[in-house]
Amino acid sequence: MTDAPHSICSALPQHSPADRDPEARAAGEALAAFYHAAERGMRDLPVFNAALQVAAIGFHACDDHAFGVMVTPWFMNLVRIPLDAVACDLPHGSGVARTLPAGTLEFTVGQLDAFGTIESCSLFSPMFGFADQPTAEQAAAAALAAVLDAEFTPPVDAPAEPPPAPTNVALDRRKFLRGELRERPR
Repeated sequence: MTDAPHSICSALPQHSPADRDPEARAAGEALAAFYHAAERGMRDLPVFNAALQVAAIGFHACDDHAFGVMVTPWFMNLVRIPLDAVACDLPHGSGVARTLPAGTLEFTVGQLDAFGTIESCSLFSPMFGFADQPTAEQAAAAALAAVLDAEFTPPVDAPAEPPPAPTNVALDRRKFLRGELRERPR
């Protein structure tokens, strides 16, 4: 459950975060090193794309946080990392709505052992839609540019087909366990 959205990476920052960009890039690289160390344990999982590597894309300072995209062989996430050692008042696993120039996105608060608190917003998982590292990194850079662009409008998808009408079959536990509730051809 989330509260009212919090604005991040506003177009008019209260102070210039540009002087913290090197610190933000270093935070992104430190997170990449954390995931690189975890990569060995992920290799045998079915979500691992062996064509990809861990990379920190476009990390820069936004409102006292490092903000960028983390690419791994198993996910691509927008990530916020606090640049100052402050206690996070949000519980691990909670969602928080963050307002970006392109709109509001839901981030999940995480606590990584030996790293600290991060907020992440999933872009892709698993990563099998990417054949190689350059393609994944281009998608990451494009996603980051899109969320930071106040003029961005997402493409409109074709309307989905309506779900089938529910059937009026009474659920009976015994019939279900015996396999008697299968749909019959019409």
